[in-house]
Amino acid sequence: MAQVTAQLVKELRERTGVGMAKCKEALDAANGDIDLAIENLRKAGMASAVKKEGRETKEGVIKIAENNERIALVEVNAETDFVAKNENFQKFAQNLAEEVCRSMPANASDFSSQKYSQDPRLTIDEYRATIIQSLGENIQIKRLEIFPKKANASLEVYSHGGGKLVTLVEIEGSAEEAELAKDIAMHVAAESPEYLSHEEIPQRVIDHEKEIARAQIQGKPENIVEKILEGKLRAYYDQVCLINQRFIKDNEITISELVAKKGKETGKNLKVSYFLRWRVGE
Repeated sequence: MAQVTAQLVKELRERTGVGMAKCKEALDAANGDIDLAIENLRKAGMASAVKKEGRETKEGVIKIAENNERIALVEVNAETDFVAKNENFQKFAQNLAEEVCRSMPANASDFSSQKYSQDPRLTIDEYRATIIQSLGENIQIKRLEIFPKKANASLEVYSHGGGKLVTLVEIEGSAEEAELAKDIAMHVAAESPEYLSHEEIPQRVIDHEKEIARAQIQGKPENIVEKILEGKLRAYYDQVCLINQRFIKDNEITISELVAKKGKETGKNLKVSYFLRWRVGE
């Protein structure tokens, strides 16, 4: 049996909103398996909106670079927050983001083997080695992504917590909706959607949600079970799908309604076509 620590109970409390005593009971029953404890709490009807994130497991930063054609994101990890905040580490990570934006590597592996444009004597990996030697910690380039700027779309990035959390949103239909895209990117940071719309949710996930919902409504007459399940699924979509979520700046409207309202005002057919949410250590 895994040890149920105070920190584990605290994490379960933060992710579910359930009281500490019930969290301790759930973890004990699940032998310390936090995911199983969450599922059992949901089946018992005690937890509904569950945060995907728990404790951050790694330190580091996500850096952004852009030009007229694209935006690049790079996550660089270090062992401690002390080093992650170091000026030389921050400069190194920003240099990498700018290099990615300029050279457009296919992936982190290809990027590591290419020459560093500011000092062609070094590969990117050799440049990383010099920073490791300087700062005395293992430093890794965890992931990178490049996003092209489309002619008829608005692409905006939001960075929170000094680059610990970065979100990106693309709105199709106009290249003049930077403010709207930024607002929705801030919403994504706060509300942690998992999918753009319910059409993106894998069937296995929907089936799992139905299983949990059925466990919550045992004993109900069979003729109303399906209607209850439909209602619970809609509530689940409202929780995890970006366009279904209530806008954090105006809880009276959903993200879908917000975009439609802006489209009506500008005479453009607008839609959120993509979003991304990166947290350091995920």
